[in-house]
Amino acid sequence: RKMNLGIAEGVALVVALAQRLAAVSNPACDLAVCPPAILIPPLVEALKGSAIMLGAQDCHSEARGAHTGDISAFMVKDAGCGFVILGHSERRADHGESDAEVKAKAAAAHAADLITIICIGETQDQRDQAQAADVVAAQLAGSLPSDSSAENTVIAYEPVWAIG
Repeated sequence: RKMNLGIAEGVALVVALAQRLAAVSNPACDLAVCPPAILIPPLVEALKGSAIMLGAQDCHSEARGAHTGDISAFMVKDAGCGFVILGHSERRADHGESDAEVKAKAAAAHAADLITIICIGETQDQRDQAQAADVVAAQLAGSLPSDSSAENTVIAYEPVWAIG
């Protein structure tokens, strides 16, 4: 829920989701939630025994260092996560993240044994100018480290124009 819920509300939302998932016999998919970093520790506890997996919304490309406010892939893994979202359009726009930065973060995440969820997608202008396929292909080529595979990488196509 991005920056919309406090800790108690966020935990309650995910616990309710876990309860609904528990009522489904043989779900047809795996489910992971990637909450804001401040919610990860309480959710690790709240989701014990649940089928829901945890991820983070971002990580830094460096394993360690003086990067105030950032979280390394090692820290994400150590906190109990198995996934990390990288290259979300909001991070690309708000923080100026490039494909090369996403690629470096993904390499760091893979080194920390995290599964990356790499986001790609075109803007409305790019879509209107029939550039969507080229934009998405360039994002894929520029954002995937050489060790990417079906085992450690998920591609999330989320057109920027579709985000509400």
